[in-house]
Amino acid sequence: MRPLQAVRPEGVAEAAGLPARDPQHYLRSGLLQLHSLPPLTLYLHLPWCLKKCPYCDFNSHQVPSQGAPEDRYVDAVLADLEAALPLVWGRPVHSVFLGGGTPSLLQAQTIDRLLSGVRARLRLEADCEITLEANPGTFERDRFGAFRRAGVSRLSIGVQSFDDRLLAALGRVHDGAQARAAVEEAARSFDTFNIDLMYALPGQTLDALDRDVATALSLQPPHLSVYHLTLEPNTRFAVQPPPGLPDEDLASEMLDRITTRCAAAGLFRYEVSAYGRAGHRCRHNLNYWGFGDYLGLGAGAHSKLSFPHRVVRQVRLRDPARYMAQALQGSAVAQEHEVARADLPFEFMLNALRLSEGVPQAWFTERTGLPLSAVQGAIQEAQRRGLLEPDPARIAPSALGFDFLNDLQAMFLPPSTR
Repeated sequence: MRPLQAVRPEGVAEAAGLPARDPQHYLRSGLLQLHSLPPLTLYLHLPWCLKKCPYCDFNSHQVPSQGAPEDRYVDAVLADLEAALPLVWGRPVHSVFLGGGTPSLLQAQTIDRLLSGVRARLRLEADCEITLEANPGTFERDRFGAFRRAGVSRLSIGVQSFDDRLLAALGRVHDGAQARAAVEEAARSFDTFNIDLMYALPGQTLDALDRDVATALSLQPPHLSVYHLTLEPNTRFAVQPPPGLPDEDLASEMLDRITTRCAAAGLFRYEVSAYGRAGHRCRHNLNYWGFGDYLGLGAGAHSKLSFPHRVVRQVRLRDPARYMAQALQGSAVAQEHEVARADLPFEFMLNALRLSEGVPQAWFTERTGLPLSAVQGAIQEAQRRGLLEPDPARIAPSALGFDFLNDLQAMFLPPSTR
């Protein structure tokens, strides 16, 4: 799963990347006081797919007929990392996530060279979690094992469904048999792997959902991510919605059924969209939801970086060709903005409240640089309404708050935008 972007800057032309700033620009004095920096993770975006799915709004592109320019792209990402090093120098990296697109389209030796280049430039923790997204449509026997030998420690498989009819309705390039074979191969190569499933699909019934969930759980995944099909702007489904989409009540019943079945199988719902066994929660995503930092490299990647007196967001150039050209010149950042002091409470809560167990209350001050008094009134009101747990040490949604998460998160919006 990619980071949720709480506040997006206004559109900026991407004719060229922004010139690199002197690191002292980020270290100048300001209104915030961050006495320590949060954990840092790394996101690497690999933008090519076999085919663009009609529901997908990620920055993904159909692979060119001559193949993806793998070597040039890796050169560009490593050059981009070189340019970004002054902003994260000396900070250990706790996890790496290779997302897309379909990273498993790339050759294992390409992934090996990319990860080797990262290790040569950043200090990865000894137990650093390294996740790679894979699709069954790119599955070949022994390919997953080659990714494991290249240093990947966790695989995330974009199954979406095991039902051939539903897969066709989603425009996927694989079938149910390929999906099962890919998961079985992942289990042979990885101790930790994830299955992505979608629900509320065109024409999907409760019985069809039950079959999908039963198939997924029969493969004994240590982690399951579940997503409601939504019609995102700038997708083919937004222009021409598929017929037979379940209504809100049926979709809600589907999610309740998924949660019940997963709990019975030992998969605890620790985040809105994620279920995991003990010891198999996705550390990379936990850092997002804990308002940790992440450096995003690759076409269209987002970053959130903290400094002693400010929190900064960046976006890389989206077009792969333009990104490669500018990254090799050291200027791949298309947009950059400092998160406004008034926006930080909402940005923190938008992320932290996605976790069923919430976060330590102390993290609010540590990771926003603001006093707890900035949100104390909203916390007390949310507790009065039964949306937050009455725990003085943690900020955690109640069962009711988890069910009405949008309402709970909205309580922390800046007063001018409520």
